Amino acid sequence: MAFSFLSRFRVREDRQDDFIALARQMEDLSRHEPGTLAYKFFRLGEPGMFAVHESFVDEAADQAHMDYPHNQPLIARIVGCMEGTYERELLYDLAPHAAPEGRA
Repeated sequence: MAFSFLSRFRVREDRQDDFIALARQMEDLSRHEPGTLAYKFFRLGEPGMFAVHESFVDEAADQAHMDYPHNQPLIARIVGCMEGTYERELLYDLAPHAAPEGRA
């Protein structure tokens, strides 16, 4: 099962153009990272709200993504555009039953 999540966050109004340029850079870089299945930013319906869908082969690949030297300064700059923090929601593959064991 892939390690996937959706993160929602607000971007400061005066930093939205910067954020979009940085987000596009991150999307491009992630295409070449081993273990990355999907990486895509979205603008949400509420003004100033954005989301990113990330999917990796496993949690270790997500950690590697955050640890790559080329990503660390880019992640810091992206977070610097945010107003407040982000909310991460794990996504689970469809299964014949409820959420994975131990998850409600």
